[in-house]
Amino acid sequence: MVPPLPPEPEQFAGPAWVPTRALGRAVLLTGLLLLLGVALGRVDLVLLAAPFAIGAAASLRRMPRSAPELTIATGDEHIVEGGHVDASLTVTNPDVIAYDLVVVRTRTSPWLKLEHADRPFAISVPPDGWHAVDLPGDANRWGRQDVGPAAARVAACGGLLACRPVVVPARGVRVYPVTDPFKATEAMPAAAGLVGNHRSRRPGEGGELAGVRPFAPGDRLRRIDWRVSLRTRDLHVASTLSDRDAEVLLLLDVLGEVGRSGGVAGGASVLDTTVRAAAAIAEHYLQRGDRVSLLEYGATARRLRAATGRRQYLTVLEWLLDVRPDPVEGDDDYANVFGFHHVSSDALVMVLTPLVDPRSADMLAQLTRSGRYVVAVDTLPPDAAPGNRGQWTPLATRLWRMERENVLGRLREHGVPVVAWAGSGSLDLVLRDVARLASAPRGR
Repeated sequence: MVPPLPPEPEQFAGPAWVPTRALGRAVLLTGLLLLLGVALGRVDLVLLAAPFAIGAAASLRRMPRSAPELTIATGDEHIVEGGHVDASLTVTNPDVIAYDLVVVRTRTSPWLKLEHADRPFAISVPPDGWHAVDLPGDANRWGRQDVGPAAARVAACGGLLACRPVVVPARGVRVYPVTDPFKATEAMPAAAGLVGNHRSRRPGEGGELAGVRPFAPGDRLRRIDWRVSLRTRDLHVASTLSDRDAEVLLLLDVLGEVGRSGGVAGGASVLDTTVRAAAAIAEHYLQRGDRVSLLEYGATARRLRAATGRRQYLTVLEWLLDVRPDPVEGDDDYANVFGFHHVSSDALVMVLTPLVDPRSADMLAQLTRSGRYVVAVDTLPPDAAPGNRGQWTPLATRLWRMERENVLGRLREHGVPVVAWAGSGSLDLVLRDVARLASAPRGR
């Protein structure tokens, strides 16, 4: 039998309160005056040291025994770009003596414009009390922004004792993207489910009239068309098209970032446009009862399964907070490696891409060849251009734009509709053409 191991000795933790330089100077001066007074036989030096000794003893008669507590509060957890943020720092004093001076400082995300967050605060906290420092401000960009980390340094006993710095980790603030207005009035190219608001090409129970046909066993009596039946002297029923839901796959191209983000009130980068457009499209189709899924075209290929309802919309917003540039290095054939076997053949695939990386164009061509219904949404900012690095930069920019226009033209020739994102109604024309092509008979 193996004997149990002896318990490990507990690591020694230093005291929370340590003497300050002021206490060291008081002790040094008092000792020096007493030593000189005794050595030289001078009473005046002893009397001169008495105030320092008495003052230090009076201040240290009641010493703090526990460290202060520092907490970060961020208020409302559901904040939209441009919304108000109510952050605060709270210092709690669990001791029975007052804190003479508390210096609090915190770091914040550059996209959270909090008042006075860039300078330290000096406050005092009463015994067994607390003091809060309010940091109101605005959230200027979507994402998971941080308030903190924060640190507090406390002095007590007349400044003779100081607490070791109390540091607390950052508190995250979820800032959801503002949804650009988007409404697509055109029909979906295909629908698969049994619920929803879109017209299906399959007969069934619904509100869209498909035609009149002779009565057959199993037809409901309320479907009998009496006007046609009386005219033909045979029973006829009105057949309808079933109302079905559609699946919308939002494919986000995150191979790179182009442009500089200026927040909700400034310029938009590619990721800004991509995330805000995805949120708007998902909100629109989820409100109509359709199923929405999301997929990243990047190294990790994050995926959100298809679902419907209000809960799925909140999940989509939460998923979009983690969108980051996810480049793929050293793989020129990534479009074939990525694979689209998990993409439904009846799903409407809306690809949000800046079409800067050549692999994005290959991915669109592969999706179209596989028979999917594809719509490419161009998310490149209109004023996107590289920084001026010399006299040849304007010429290089023109050549790059010409090459990109050639890529767009080749995609359109191969049946890939490409449309720039412009908010409400910008995809209606493309969706109408896709629905028209989907309704046409397919060759075998």
